[in-house]
Amino acid sequence: MTTAPRVDQVFDLDGLLSDEERAWQQRARAFAQERILPIIEDDFEQRHFRRELVHELGAQGFLGMHLEGYGCAGAGAVSYGLVCLELEAADSGWRTFVSVQGSLAMSAIRRYGSEEQKQRWLLGMARGELIGCFALTEPQGGSDPAAMTTTARRDGDDWVIDGAKRWIGLASVADVAVVWARVDDPTGPEGENAAGEGGAAVRGFLVPTTTPGYAATPIEGKLSMRASVQCDVVFDGVRIPADAMLPEASGLSGPFGCLNEARYGIVWGAMGAARSCLEAALERSREREVFGRPIGANQLTQAKLADMLLELEKGILLALHLGRLKERGQLTPAQISVGKLNSVREALEIAHQARTILGGDGITSAYPVMRHAANLESVRTYEGTDEIHQLIIGRALTGLNAF
Repeated sequence: MTTAPRVDQVFDLDGLLSDEERAWQQRARAFAQERILPIIEDDFEQRHFRRELVHELGAQGFLGMHLEGYGCAGAGAVSYGLVCLELEAADSGWRTFVSVQGSLAMSAIRRYGSEEQKQRWLLGMARGELIGCFALTEPQGGSDPAAMTTTARRDGDDWVIDGAKRWIGLASVADVAVVWARVDDPTGPEGENAAGEGGAAVRGFLVPTTTPGYAATPIEGKLSMRASVQCDVVFDGVRIPADAMLPEASGLSGPFGCLNEARYGIVWGAMGAARSCLEAALERSREREVFGRPIGANQLTQAKLADMLLELEKGILLALHLGRLKERGQLTPAQISVGKLNSVREALEIAHQARTILGGDGITSAYPVMRHAANLESVRTYEGTDEIHQLIIGRALTGLNAF
């Protein structure tokens, strides 16, 4: 029997990458294989978030790696995407951690924060010594942030935040929460121009999670993302000083700018989960014998494998194209939506096809496929559902807003 090449060697992605990009990918792949894969099945089963890996991720330079200064690596968009791909090939939960920490919380502070806020938080977050979360989604739903009910009102020299958020990653382990709230006086100095995109008077605030009135409770009963933490968060008279506001974020353009950073990481990351599923199916197709020969020798099985590889490589090429656009400052929100919608949709289809090749064993933890499929159901929902991205693309095509 001939030796099968690795899935990613059938199409030579390496030939399209720089030495620096390959180095980041190799570092992330080694970390995923050595530090995550040996423990992830048990962590998923036990619903355990392995916090000790956070510092190690920081030591590798992965946290906020696409940002400049303040201890961040200043890596290119493609390098960051490749790291997301390799981490999600191990588990979506750990790519999600890097996204929440770097693309959401750190990006919000780096892009919209004061110099004092950047100095206070970013270096520790880049090192993995501090954890951040991004509190935008509310219990009634995440697709309409303009309808948020969490409020921040002025009381003397302070702000007081009341409300609730849901499905907030890392909120119970975070040191600081980036909280988005409606301001009570959009016509005053603090609210000037706060309406922004969508007409909502929304501002961002940095809330240390030790502040009285902040309470984060991990959501129980999850059948997906079980090795990571998502929470319900309540703000009950949370009092913070005036300088806790992010001075450069006005309106929904603030959180949307961060969401686009996270969506970009998903474009790459979902392809990592897909690759892992295809690799498991390919290996099993060469080992599992039915009717006297490996099932990989059957035409129907080879057709499935070929289709899976086709969509994987198309997805990675799309991610690479978007990365190059991002590095040139030309990437648009609609293009990100094309990538996010395609990558997650096709990753789920690859996971489902891989499961059929694995047979009954495919539903067990002997293979990563069902874990990836379950996680991808969450990835499909957060940072914009399929329907939201279809509407973003539709608006770009027609010039008509159907939201």
